[in-house]
Amino acid sequence: MSAEKIIAEWKKKVFKPIYWLEGDEDYYIDKVVQYAEHHILPESEAAFNLSVFYGKDASWADVLNACRRYPMFAEKQVVLLKEAQQMKEIDKLESYIEKPLSSTVFVVSYKEKKMDGRSRLAKLLKQQGGLLTTKKLYDSQLPEWTTEMVQQKGYSISQKALALLVDHIGNDLSRIDKEVDKIIINLGDRKNITEEEIEKYVGISKEYNVYELQNAMARKDLSKAIRIIQYFDANPKAAPIQLVLPTLYNFFSKVIMLFSLSSSDEKAAASAIGVNPFFMKDYLLAAKNYTATGAEQALLLLHFYNLKTVGVNDAGTEDASLMKEMVVKMMNSR
Repeated sequence: MSAEKIIAEWKKKVFKPIYWLEGDEDYYIDKVVQYAEHHILPESEAAFNLSVFYGKDASWADVLNACRRYPMFAEKQVVLLKEAQQMKEIDKLESYIEKPLSSTVFVVSYKEKKMDGRSRLAKLLKQQGGLLTTKKLYDSQLPEWTTEMVQQKGYSISQKALALLVDHIGNDLSRIDKEVDKIIINLGDRKNITEEEIEKYVGISKEYNVYELQNAMARKDLSKAIRIIQYFDANPKAAPIQLVLPTLYNFFSKVIMLFSLSSSDEKAAASAIGVNPFFMKDYLLAAKNYTATGAEQALLLLHFYNLKTVGVNDAGTEDASLMKEMVVKMMNSR
């Protein structure tokens, strides 16, 4: 089941006795748990019929006792078990899952893990409940996911604003969602999110960011790259080197992939290397300005300077100095 399907059924008052939410992507698990906690029961019923447990502190016996109670002055009660992956002897829940009460909606949040599909617990859940298994999105999926999320809220986002937001935040769906909500509150009657809103409300400069540094590297524009690095130096939170180096490494890794493609079609190339076609111009520009050997050398330099940032063969050179030295060598590669 998907998070959207579970919530859609709940809105129609269709409930399974048990929901097991597992996997690597917290965003969807939190979304379902938040709805269960605040929207399944009206406020007047929640005081008597909502029980919340945390796996680290709760015993399996207390959870089962809560699940086996009957609701007070209501048709349903809700029992939430958060952070269930931290509960000891969680397999003890099997006795209830085998014979759950139809008047209880038992929601289990089992983050960062997946149960063994061969276990008896897994087989019982498939028979009795709803199973949501989540996984992290690939970085290449983030622009499309963000665009769809913004559209579901009734808004649109420019491609430049999208690039700034995704590149700055990375694979953190919850934070992307929260930042978009913050922007929407301040949009007034307008329905389109631009780079100006990203700069103002998220705190990302539309001129000095990792995306613009990547563009400068692709064009071999050394003076602009140095200006951006100087901005990073003056504003350490804007783009720490721990964010910059992996971003550039990912960029040049995909540039190298372009040299092995036989097709010159831009959309086909974008699909092959796993990027949104809108962002292909930088990759194609880099493939034009760097040879395959030059792109490989860029990756080696990124690895070398990443080691320096953690003190390997370096006595504490400032991050900005390391980045300046690195980009000069990268742009001079052949």
